[in-house]
Amino acid sequence: MSTSADTEQYTGLLLLSGVDKPGITADLFEVLAPFAITVVDIEQVVIKDRLILTVLFALNPAHEEAIAADLESCASSLGVDIATLFSYETKSAVFTKASLVHVVILSTKMNPRAIFELSTGISQSGANIERITRLASTPVTAIEFVLSGAPQEKISQILSPIASSNGVDIAVQPGGLQRHARKLVQLDVDSTLIEQEVIELLAAKAGVGEEVIAITEKAMRGELDFEQSLRARVALLKGLPISAIAEVQQEITLTKGARTLVSTLHKLGHTVAVVSGGFIDVIAPLLSDLGIKYFKANNLGIENGFLTGEVTGPVIDRAAKASALREFALEQSISMAQTIAIGDGANDLDMIAAAGLGIAFNAKPAVKAAADSSLSQPFLDSVLYLLGISVEEIESDKI
Repeated sequence: MSTSADTEQYTGLLLLSGVDKPGITADLFEVLAPFAITVVDIEQVVIKDRLILTVLFALNPAHEEAIAADLESCASSLGVDIATLFSYETKSAVFTKASLVHVVILSTKMNPRAIFELSTGISQSGANIERITRLASTPVTAIEFVLSGAPQEKISQILSPIASSNGVDIAVQPGGLQRHARKLVQLDVDSTLIEQEVIELLAAKAGVGEEVIAITEKAMRGELDFEQSLRARVALLKGLPISAIAEVQQEITLTKGARTLVSTLHKLGHTVAVVSGGFIDVIAPLLSDLGIKYFKANNLGIENGFLTGEVTGPVIDRAAKASALREFALEQSISMAQTIAIGDGANDLDMIAAAGLGIAFNAKPAVKAAADSSLSQPFLDSVLYLLGISVEEIESDKI
């Protein structure tokens, strides 16, 4: 037969706040050390120079008055405020909650209304906020909410339109150990890994820039079959000397944060892959520089030092990009649930749909609608925040 002692325990909750300085935590627990208490939960955060420390502990009810009195003296000597609350709690209420959901929101200008409306949406979903953490503050503000009490699908369904209406990027992902599992991150190249469209740079060298751009825009909007549009654009490059390839390689610039994203993922043991509807002839040196070993891209036909106006070998279209994701994941023994695909155009839709997390990066509307998450800021390393990696962790690794 169960008793109240089996299901309940007496707990004390203390909240310490004040100006931060070394030794506060040590002094607080020196006061608590003589008592027969058990620390159940603890959280500490410093915002600017203000410290907030909360501790939940189980205790003998007979010790409440003595603990409260000693904490009051401690607060006076440290020059901080300490508030306490003592009560009976069911033991299950203080244990770690299962089925946590992580929600990361990003914006270059995080306004209170966005947080108000998202918090309201969280409440409407039936979820409870367990923890809020700032992952980054510049140039993008990234905030992570850890939620309990509601399924991921319901939370995402309610919060995604709220985030969109407030101009905030959002990602809703399951918690648990799988959040930290080894991942395969596959990126598109043109306007994703790099800021330019390679074929447009080549077209400018051939004097057919406007014609190629017109075809490219139709293809990226999904209005033209990619392979047909690719062959039509490459045909316009016929007769271009191969010296133009070296010139274009010098004009390519990485998207802001791209090098940080790739290097950080590599250091954490993840695999980075690249798939491109562009040309390996142009991007090969860049991939070598970044240490990217898994890639697929198209090959330009070359004869006697000039482009033939043809593509040789299989064309890397949207289906091929998704196939590459599966192929690389299988080769690396990574489940599809632990894959991430990042792209901006219609040619990326299949791999975004196939990935465990599909991210639209400064993408066309159709791609944003299809993706699990959308990043609207021009900083590719923001992807790291979606994985729960803070800017402090990233920067400290560079020191």
